[in-house]
Formats: sequence, C-alpha cells, structure tokens
Amino acid sequence: MKFIHTGDIHWGMCPDANKPWGKERAQAIKDTFRIIIEKAKEMDVDCLFISGDLFHRQPLMKDLKEVNYLFSTIPAVKVILIAGNHDRIRENSALLSFTWSPNVTFIMDEDLTSVYFEDINTEVHGFSYHTAEIKAPLLEDIQVPLNSRIQILMAHGGDTAHLPINFNSLELSPFSYIALGHIHKPHVLADGKIAYCGSPEPLDLTETGSHGFYAGEIHPVTRKLINLQFIPAASLQYIPLAVNVSRDTTNGELCDRISNEIENRGSQHIYRFRIRGMRDPDIEFDLEQLTVRYRIAEIIDDSEPQYDFSALFAEHSSDMIGFYIQALQKEDMSPVEKKALYYGVNALLHTTDERS
Repeated sequence: MKFIHTGDIHWGMCPDANKPWGKERAQAIKDTFRIIIEKAKEMDVDCLFISGDLFHRQPLMKDLKEVNYLFSTIPAVKVILIAGNHDRIRENSALLSFTWSPNVTFIMDEDLTSVYFEDINTEVHGFSYHTAEIKAPLLEDIQVPLNSRIQILMAHGGDTAHLPINFNSLELSPFSYIALGHIHKPHVLADGKIAYCGSPEPLDLTETGSHGFYAGEIHPVTRKLINLQFIPAASLQYIPLAVNVSRDTTNGELCDRISNEIENRGSQHIYRFRIRGMRDPDIEFDLEQLTVRYRIAEIIDDSEPQYDFSALFAEHSSDMIGFYIQALQKEDMSPVEKKALYYGVNALLHTTDERS
C-alpha cells in the first residue's frame, strides 16, 4: 500500500501579511498543496492522509469547493482527512453539510473511529477536533484489533494543550504507520513508524529548514513500513543568518556581505539577519536599502560599540561620563548590563558633542 502523508496546509492563511510578499505566500500555500495532489497521481499512491489543519480557520463553502475540486482530480486515490484545532468541527460548520468527492473520507467523529478499505486491506483510525484544545491523552491504551489488516493511525497534536502523546507507548502499538500533524517541522520518530509531516510551506520565521511531505509504502503481507521518504515541495525557506562585524566593518561592507549571502543562497528565500560583534562607535548601520531589494523579514542589530572605557574614564574622570562608567563597569557583566553601559556612554558622548 503506497501513501502520501501531509497536513497542516493552513489553506487560507496569509503568512507575512504585513510584508510586500504576503499575498505571494498565501498563494504559495495553495500552489504547493496542488503540487502534492499532482504528486499523488504521478506516484500512483493508494491513499493521501491529511492529518488535520487543512484549513487555517473555519472553512467557507468556497474553500471547500476549491479543495474538493483538487481531490476530484485524483479519483483513484483514497483521500482520508481529519480536522485539527484550527479547522475544528463546529455546530454551524459548512463541513457538516458538504458533499465530498466519492474518493474522500472525512473522519469527523470526536471519538476514535475507523474506516476500512477492503480493496487495499487497510483500516484507518482517527478522530477530529471539536474543541480548540484537547488536553486528555486520548491515544493512551488504544485498542487495535489484531488481524491481517494494515492498520493506520491519524492524529493531530503532541503538546500539553493539543492531545498529549506518549510516543513510547505508541511505538509499541500494532499500527503499521502513525501519521501525525500539528507540529510544523517534518520529522520521523520510532524508526520510521511515526512521523510528523510538517507544514508543506513554512508559515513563519521560526519554521526554518526544508518543508514538504512524506511518501511511504507498506508491505501487504508483513504490514511493515518498507519505505518512507521525505519529498521537499515548498517554494522557499525562511533562513536565519548571523553576520559578525568588527571595528573595521563599514556600512557599505556589511551591505555587500549580506547581499552576497542572499545571492548565493537564493533571492527567493526570506531572511532574518542578526548582526553580532563589536563595531566602530562612530558607525550606525543603516540597512534599509537591503529590505527594499530583498525579502528580508527582520534585521536584528546586536552589535555593540567598541569603546576604550579606560581611556574614556581617564578623559572624563570628573564629569558625568566618568561617573557613569565608574558606576556601571565591573567584571563579569551580564549582556543587559553591558548594553546599559554601551548605550549610556554613547548617549552621553553624543550629548557632549552637541553641546560643544
């Protein structure tokens, strides 16, 4: 039995909504999901598992129709999905009255249930969210019939507020594969038996690394997972980078270094830069020009002015600058104390310059 495992699509979300590329990110979510649908057909899989949060919020009828159209283009693939905390089932949900394509099975019950597909001898277990949180460990002591069927579990959660999971006990369960959603970083646990699919597109600055989906195969006789492959599909990555500066680093040099990093890694990606090190006290880095040319979501300047405090104290021993240095400077200063000293001296020096 061949399958694709995805989830956390968040159809309808607009990442980086306050950035010039916000609308492109919203469209990329839909485009990448379409790619997954096309891959399901191309790879001739039996099942497409969607482990919750297909939608970012309660779906409108138009959203359901758009997604259902995509499902209808792969009639030979069994699409099985559950609702997560974002697209949970509500009393007035359009999901309750929607008619899906014949190849779609939405496990909507809030209690664990299963559906059996005789032609591929596969039984899929799962349940949907009907509340924003599930704090009970509902997967504990799950009872699965010991028979000749391929057993699949779909679930959405893994933290204290959203279905706490004991992975050790799940690993010992008789499931052939456990398709998890909710955690947006794709990763495999328990020697390939359990996997978080992650979000196909990264959805914010914290979701670094490669994103895509899992494709797997289960042996029809042994009912063991014989192959599980992560397939990258995202249109871009969020990339955090640290840039070290020194007293000799000029604003122009820093701009060139950042530009080169972006060009080498790909200008389609979205970047967050953190500037570190000791800079010339006379230099204030101005990198606004870069945020116009590239997709830079954030630049954090943690650089510090490299003052010679001994020389400054000798020069200003009888004025406010000297008193300030004497009061704050000490051995083993914390980062906060250092910043207070640097920024305070910088402000006092600028005040002195303006008065002279």
